[in-house]
Amino acid sequence: MAAKNNALNKPVNLSGDLENVIGKGPMTRAEVTSKVWDYIKANSLQDKNDKRQINPDAKLGSVIGKDQISMFKMTAAVSKHLS
Repeated sequence: MAAKNNALNKPVNLSGDLENVIGKGPMTRAEVTSKVWDYIKANSLQDKNDKRQINPDAKLGSVIGKDQISMFKMTAAVSKHLS
């Protein structure tokens, strides 16, 4: 095979909580990240004063925790919902 299969392009399974936010898996990690950001933007969950902070709603909160989280820590929180 010509294409290298790296971790970002390998389909992963999603937890039920994550599927509630971004739809049914499996999907690649790149797709997961993209869809989580689509959800954040569609629901205006970025902090108005500091765009690096995410203020999760109830659905996203079940994935990344209920409290405000930085976008850098969010990826690690979402990773726990991939298998």
